Amino acid sequence: MGSSSSSSHPLTPYGWDEGWEAEFAPYAAQGLLPGRVVRVDRGQCDVVTPAGIVRADTEFVVPRDPMKVVCTGDWVAVDPEGGDPRYVRTLLPRRTAFVRSTSSKRSEGQVLATNIDHIVICVSLAVELDLGRIERFLALAMSSSSGDALLHTSARSWASGAQPLVVLTKCDLVPDATGLSYLVQDVETTAPGVQVLPVSSTTGEGIDVLSAMLCDGASVLLGASGAGKSTLANALLGEDVMEVQAARDVDGKGRHTTTTRNLLVLPGGGVLIDTPGLRGVGLWDAEAGVGQVFSEIEELAEGCRFHDCAHEAEPGCAVLEAIQDGSLPERRLDSYRKLLRENQRIVAKTDARLRAEVLRGWKLRGAEGRAAMQAKRGRVR
Repeated sequence: MGSSSSSSHPLTPYGWDEGWEAEFAPYAAQGLLPGRVVRVDRGQCDVVTPAGIVRADTEFVVPRDPMKVVCTGDWVAVDPEGGDPRYVRTLLPRRTAFVRSTSSKRSEGQVLATNIDHIVICVSLAVELDLGRIERFLALAMSSSSGDALLHTSARSWASGAQPLVVLTKCDLVPDATGLSYLVQDVETTAPGVQVLPVSSTTGEGIDVLSAMLCDGASVLLGASGAGKSTLANALLGEDVMEVQAARDVDGKGRHTTTTRNLLVLPGGGVLIDTPGLRGVGLWDAEAGVGQVFSEIEELAEGCRFHDCAHEAEPGCAVLEAIQDGSLPERRLDSYRKLLRENQRIVAKTDARLRAEVLRGWKLRGAEGRAAMQAKRGRVR
């Protein structure tokens, strides 16, 4: 296998290239097979190999660190034919990973997809736009870690990792072109530097454009239940592969049609990972991503009088001046503050030093507030 060209390799449609071939070389010498995980379910996974799809046990790759659990999109080394059961023996180093915080009190990270090039954030136009939720998804997408070594470090630029894209699904439900253009503009303002594409799986609008954008590399579909991910996946695949259920008329919410993450080959090239609807989208080490989503605020902050300006009541605050003159919507600043605070809490839970710093900051602000109140009461007397 090592001497064969990666371009003619049976796994090329799944993303196999010279880089993966080099990573796998030591395991090829051991007689193991390369494969890409296309589905994970209860300690077992389906792996596509040069010999076809095999069912493999993950017993030997169950780490204590939940960030390194086998995930759809991983490249692995599996036992050759003959063993029963067959085992995944190791995971190859990840190039990228989309990670969110779990809802557990321990604040662990959950890897949703790995080795991805495009993060497609699906937003339904059947319901009112939730710009705050879009900003949250984008902050995570722009912070998608690049490589295993970076999974626990500060977020890296999305330009060197997975590329985010916002897809506005069900655009056929918007009654007129002018109204649709306004919705696209609203999202573009919320997602600076990110392409926004309206599509309709019913009429086919935008599907060809999206297919062309995703034909190179691996893509993951993310969004809330009812966002139309499975219907969009079927449109991109050209056949009804994913089960689809109608969203509730009352609120447009879906019913979690997709229950596992599945990797599928697109007919025009590239692979697609469909995911279950996400009820919660907790940030995970996303400070850099938040900064990119709100790049205009960070640029304005450079003009503040104080370098540590909190943009609350400080004199000479360029951000507050932009709020006052109407060039910066107050909603954007509120969302920026909220996401930064949330991300700081998440990081503090896993970083004792930072947790102590945050606690000191809270105590200091509390003392300052009490002193100000006492001074005010003194003046009243």
